Amino acid sequence: MSTKKMLQNLYLFKGLGEDQMQKIDSIANLETFVPGDDIFGQGDPATALYMIQFGSVRILQKTAGGDSIEVASLGTGSHFGEMAFLDGEPRSASATPIEKSDIVVLDYAKLDEVLSDDFSIAVHFYKQLAHFLAGRLRITTNDLSFARSQNLSHF
Repeated sequence: MSTKKMLQNLYLFKGLGEDQMQKIDSIANLETFVPGDDIFGQGDPATALYMIQFGSVRILQKTAGGDSIEVASLGTGSHFGEMAFLDGEPRSASATPIEKSDIVVLDYAKLDEVLSDDFSIAVHFYKQLAHFLAGRLRITTNDLSFARSQNLSHF
């Protein structure tokens, strides 16, 4: 699958016109990662948004005690690294490939330039990202509520 086709099928960009997709595709780079590679580490400066064209990636977060907790396991068609694009903070977790993975990389500075130059792309992108993050927050809220209810039942 071409990088452009993958991007067109990703909800963040789905529905954009041909010229708009060309702008996004022009800043996309396809990189291959294998187990043992670090895509990025927790605390690293954030520089790019990642979309898995093929393969799978594990998102890990280190605890204060130094243990690693798997936050998510992501597969083909998933994206990650979007939070730091919005808030400019360092990486909140690490990302490592579970298997050989082809990953489309969108550099933050180049993406920001495209979004600044084309208001319609920006509106579409931010709206889709807001829906995604709202869904993720709902899941997190439900998980936290469930965890708290289980802990309270022990008293």
